[in-house]
Amino acid sequence: MGLELLPLVITSQYEVHEWKHASAILAQDFPCEWQDIIEVVSAFRLRRSWVEAGGKNKSDISKQIDQEFFKRGWEEKQFSTSIVVDGKPTDSPTHKVDCFKNRIALEIEWNNKDPFYDRDLNNFRLLFDLRVVSVGVIITRTDELQQIFDNLGRGKSFGNSTTHMGKLLPKINGGGGGGCPLLVFGISKKLFLEEA
Repeated sequence: MGLELLPLVITSQYEVHEWKHASAILAQDFPCEWQDIIEVVSAFRLRRSWVEAGGKNKSDISKQIDQEFFKRGWEEKQFSTSIVVDGKPTDSPTHKVDCFKNRIALEIEWNNKDPFYDRDLNNFRLLFDLRVVSVGVIITRTDELQQIFDNLGRGKSFGNSTTHMGKLLPKINGGGGGGCPLLVFGISKKLFLEEA
């Protein structure tokens, strides 16, 4: 079992990758969270107005995806962790996870600087090793969207040093996520809607 567990509406419109049987783990052990992911990812469309809007802390795209997960009981989550050496604890907090529910951590990386991938993968690795996360999920964009951004005059805002699949895959293939099973969705141009 693997990506064939995903409906065609997703595999035909997203670039999807997985490591360490993430889909099978989600479908078998976390069916409710798996269904949430399928519903949100299947329904998402990339609106032209969202791409054209700029200069915000968090993009309309990330907000839209976050909100759909929050409606389903997911939450932004930061874990309070510490390291104890010779009985002396030292705080070692993790970075906030965009969306978390029942051991599934999900990050949306739309147009951040590409080192954010390192942060996300390190967080997934650490939380997996601490046995609080079973699968890490990243929703990002495909490289092919650059053509749409260029056509809309927004190409410079979505440059090569920002988060896109071409920056993420080498980090994962290089072991960035450690032992954490990972599932990655790349938003493709097939999801782009010209209307606002």
